[in-house]
Amino acid sequence: MNTDAKIYIAGHRGLVGSAILKNLKEKGYTNLVTRTHKELDLTNQVAVKDFFKQEKPEYVFLAAAKVGGIVANNTYRADFIYENIMIQNNAIHQSYVHGVKKLLFLGSTCIYPKNAPQPMKEEYLLTDTLEYTNEPYAIAKIAGIKMCESYNLQFGTNFISVMPTNLYGPNDNFDLEKSHVLPALIRKIHLAKLLSEGKDSEVIKDLGVSTIEEAKTYLNNFGVNSNSVEIWGSGKPKREFLWSEDMADACVFLMENRDFKDTYNKEDKEIRNTHINIGTGKDVSIKELAETIKNTIGFNGNLIFNTDKPDGTMRKLTDVSKLTGLGWKHKVELEMGIKKMYKWYLNH
Repeated sequence: MNTDAKIYIAGHRGLVGSAILKNLKEKGYTNLVTRTHKELDLTNQVAVKDFFKQEKPEYVFLAAAKVGGIVANNTYRADFIYENIMIQNNAIHQSYVHGVKKLLFLGSTCIYPKNAPQPMKEEYLLTDTLEYTNEPYAIAKIAGIKMCESYNLQFGTNFISVMPTNLYGPNDNFDLEKSHVLPALIRKIHLAKLLSEGKDSEVIKDLGVSTIEEAKTYLNNFGVNSNSVEIWGSGKPKREFLWSEDMADACVFLMENRDFKDTYNKEDKEIRNTHINIGTGKDVSIKELAETIKNTIGFNGNLIFNTDKPDGTMRKLTDVSKLTGLGWKHKVELEMGIKKMYKWYLNH
């Protein structure tokens, strides 16, 4: 990519998209195209067609998606499969129609079977049953991988799919109902600490409510009080976490240096599993994660694990040997990332 190439970042306000936008700016790219959801609804076929016809981007980072944690995925199943498939279909197809030189599609490691061997290799895709709670989202992302592969094979496009592990970082979603585990724990434990220190005004400001009684009632729904924080499940499941700005760096690296032809073995009769895992290749238990966050924030209360709630998949660790073989490795370790994340939250 030349620094003046026209690059469209779909989903530039999200966790991944904002990190990609920042990375591109830092590397001197100047012709960056963005649209908010209000300006361009990517589920609208006609609107997306008109956008590509007008802007004619040369490169596309497809980071726009409907995302959420276990509760959101399991509750809004129809929304997750419909909106994500529509976004992908429209953006990928119009990239083909309008001659985009290269597209990078972002998925998720939830595409792998619930009981996939660990660490998860790219070839484990579609070998067994998916985790039920996020099956609609996973199926949408698998459709995106196969769409990129199929357009490449039929039309000679250069579309790459990457599957990031659990991401966290600046511009993350801290909503107590819909966020992923790491930002949710940071906010819950932070609020519990404020309650324990009697900083009622800061709690009220954080939650945007009128009184401390209203705040306490609301937080009680999430198991947060001045003495303890409730966490869903046993704390035993292990998860891998990648700093979002590392993820962005991997995406830009692949767009600058690698092509679809680099993602599979030339001797293979059947070209499949061309997607690339992006992660650290390291994991921690939810209990260890919560303890690290608790220590970082300085909360002296208890962590209570509610075993009546689901654990989800017990382990989800990526095999990143394909990625390292292509020339990229993560830089930010988890403990440092949590410190950076908490600092960001306090400042925003």
